[in-house]
Amino acid sequence: MKYFVGIDIGSTTIKIAIINEEKELVAKGASPTGSRFNQNAVDALDLLLFRNHIQKEDIAYTVSTGYGRKLFKGSDENVNELTANAVGARAYQQEGVKIRTIINVGGQDTKVILLDENGDIKNFVMNDKCAAGTGRFLDIAARNLEVDIVEMEGLHFEAKDSPLPVNSTCAVFAESEIISLLAAGHQVNEIVSGIHYSIARRIARLAARGRIEDDVLFDGGTALNKGMVDALENELMRKIYIHPHPQFTTAIGSAHIALKKFFKK
Repeated sequence: MKYFVGIDIGSTTIKIAIINEEKELVAKGASPTGSRFNQNAVDALDLLLFRNHIQKEDIAYTVSTGYGRKLFKGSDENVNELTANAVGARAYQQEGVKIRTIINVGGQDTKVILLDENGDIKNFVMNDKCAAGTGRFLDIAARNLEVDIVEMEGLHFEAKDSPLPVNSTCAVFAESEIISLLAAGHQVNEIVSGIHYSIARRIARLAARGRIEDDVLFDGGTALNKGMVDALENELMRKIYIHPHPQFTTAIGSAHIALKKFFKK
């Protein structure tokens, strides 16, 4: 059995996906990127292979992508993350659904990718350099609120009133705003809901710049948070689909590209 590896080396997390010749996902794993891009990626891949009883010699082709893709010495080639994300999104689209827009919220940036009928990229827009509207902002907010980031989903749905406004467009100022809301006696669940809606509004403005089209897929690790999904659906005023492995969409796309490249050789 031959296997195909996709490795997405992001600014904060390394994601790896391994598929077989039948295009089935047989293994996936994530670990911190750290400062040693190549070595940490090598270690993460070795550990994933070991845990899944896959021999190195059975890896037929490897494609890397993401921020550190060119620093990983173990790949046969690398592709940009937009292309890998689009392939990964289409690989798992539901029957009757044709993904035309991808909203990817990563650790440091947010992308809206528009696809044509054939699944090729026709346009994309990214957020500015500020972390507000990214997964990093959620991490900062969780730290300030002294809650685990996983708890934010439940807190979002506990909030009964209208979401509190968190209006700062800069992560640093938004952090101060959160502290002020706490000092004013607001409940943590109300603040969490306000944060989710603040991020969702920024994404909705970005999506409007890209002229969003149905069907819309939301991926990246932030899509695991159902509170964030709820806020984004309300701001976009439409249903959004969630990838079955949202944190690994781009790595999965790279693995599919690896398979295609190998059999074209």
